[in-house]
Amino acid sequence: MDLDAYERHERIERVENAEATDNDLVTVAIPPDKPLGEALERVEEDRAEAEYLDSEGEDSAYRDAIEAVQHALQHRETTPENGLVVYAGVVDDEVVEYVFDDLPTPVSTFVYERGNEFETEVLDAADPSSKTFGLLVVERGGAALGLTENDEVRVVETFDSDVMGKTKAGGQSAQRFERERERQKEEFFESVGEEAERAFLGDHDAESTSASTDVDGLLLGGTSVTVDDFLDGDHLDYRLEDRLVGDPISVEYASEQGLRQLVEKAGDRIEDEERREMHERLDRFFDALNDAGSDDGDDVVYGREQVEEALEYDAVETVLVSADLSFDAVQRFEDRANEEGGDCLVVPTDFDRGRQFREAFGGVAAILRFPVE
Repeated sequence: MDLDAYERHERIERVENAEATDNDLVTVAIPPDKPLGEALERVEEDRAEAEYLDSEGEDSAYRDAIEAVQHALQHRETTPENGLVVYAGVVDDEVVEYVFDDLPTPVSTFVYERGNEFETEVLDAADPSSKTFGLLVVERGGAALGLTENDEVRVVETFDSDVMGKTKAGGQSAQRFERERERQKEEFFESVGEEAERAFLGDHDAESTSASTDVDGLLLGGTSVTVDDFLDGDHLDYRLEDRLVGDPISVEYASEQGLRQLVEKAGDRIEDEERREMHERLDRFFDALNDAGSDDGDDVVYGREQVEEALEYDAVETVLVSADLSFDAVQRFEDRANEEGGDCLVVPTDFDRGRQFREAFGGVAAILRFPVE
């Protein structure tokens, strides 16, 4: 998880956890094609009405929320490229304000709501997966190609197969039929492999008009016999074969329905693949601890002071920091690591080793380029 995504994730978590006793939390979401002035005008009207109706000052929390939203909108001249979402209200007797003007995906609809919780559905696409997976379903009657990112499924192409069905006839006619059927199947598989290469490797010919995405992984599904034949025939480009995420998955339809079924069944695999780099680095850290004193493996340190010292010596390859640390702390380590030519990886705490890393090592460690004496 990179720093920008981590910081945005932290803000989203605070928004999701915010609650108020009364309906004093305000959500405003503005799509990129909607002028800020329209939203600001509505906010100003509601603020004036709230002040008029609340002469006794009993609804001051709501007025504070409205004023915070108004302030956030007034300091922007135009709607950001992907829209704007503002949350404001009083939580635990403190006025809070969260502004999302750096969204990775566009706001799809205008929202203006008041409640005891913030409306967070508008941010569902704001914490996207860092990886894009190709989807390929192959079965005797056809094939389907698609892409998935952040649980969204997009169909790239579907096409039917001209492979003849099986025959019960015997003799030489049956043999000729089977040879022809095998030839058609091989041609079909070859065309599927070519389309997958064009769609998923991002290096199609300049003359091609087809969209192409260099996928991080490939999910393969279909009827088991057909998929096995497809793989055994080496019809899939070796680069895509290297990116296969696990074994083929049983899927019944070479259609959008089949692509969605493939993503649903592969949910755990996608999540594991998303975190693969983080798990590999964390494994390196724990393995180095177990192999301490040997000449093989990595050198590591843990604890804030030790990591700071290693950074001073320009000895750090990767800083590992727990997601439980404050954003400011994470940012400081990331900045220091980048200055010294290293990198920083945020370790979530929603699995056993992540919690162990936080509790046993203070949530700060480093894999070193060379030992620090």
